[in-house]
Amino acid sequence: MPSSDAAAGRQPAPRISDPEVLHTISQELRRDLIKMIAPIGQGYVQQGLGAADLFASLYFSEMRLDPDDPAWPDRDRFVLSTAHNSGIFYATLAKRGLIDAALIEGYCKDGSPLEINTSERLGPVIEGSFGSLGQGLSVAVGMACALKRKGSPARVYVVLGDGEIQEGQVWEATLAAAHFELDNLCLIVDLNNIQVEGHTDKVMRMEPVGEKWAAFGWHTINCDGNDHEELLTAFAKARATAGEPTCIVAKTLVGKGSPLLEGILAHNIKLDRQTTEQVLAELGDRTQ
Repeated sequence: MPSSDAAAGRQPAPRISDPEVLHTISQELRRDLIKMIAPIGQGYVQQGLGAADLFASLYFSEMRLDPDDPAWPDRDRFVLSTAHNSGIFYATLAKRGLIDAALIEGYCKDGSPLEINTSERLGPVIEGSFGSLGQGLSVAVGMACALKRKGSPARVYVVLGDGEIQEGQVWEATLAAAHFELDNLCLIVDLNNIQVEGHTDKVMRMEPVGEKWAAFGWHTINCDGNDHEELLTAFAKARATAGEPTCIVAKTLVGKGSPLLEGILAHNIKLDRQTTEQVLAELGDRTQ
């Protein structure tokens, strides 16, 4: 049975479908990320800059959300399996109006709900805590199963880092999702080729990533994760797919938007004052 909200004709917040507008939002998120991490002096900058377009497309175009009611039962769920990539996530939540923007100033400070790894202490906008890599997809499969049984129109989106593919739990969840025909589940693999030890290929080769998920019975799409038109097309195809979960393999560039940082495979990068000012200038910041 549909939920009472759906039965009453409740409408989610409007979506943005213009790639140029989404690009502008992505750049704002990148600037917010730098300003959030700079006071700490170092953090997960490269991953966040690379994934900004993914988050902008998801939160401002694709997902059904209600900023006035983050716990809306028919909201789409989002799982950040790479929970340490929290900076760009928090910046997105604040920009979307899902958390108080003032909280950003407390990022990673003692007692703040904005921890380095996303925590449910922040409230219903965090669907689960995933400090151990590789767990997010398993939880997302459970959510998708439960929502299907309830007859909810909600979908489940999960971002998985490419280094996480090395975890066996990921493939157990992949098998289960195909078996239960979870067409309300959309996985985005953030393929940026970086993990703690360096380039993913030097740790453990994983290509062809898309063909692996296809072999497990998933509808699979390869796209440029820094191109909003390709992302919106991929999400539309995912929503139109029946009987199969979808895996979007999104190739992203670490440090995207800053010529100084683009392509540098630094898992945790330092931000001194000079670097911060240069990167913000490259990202079009006019507040300096």
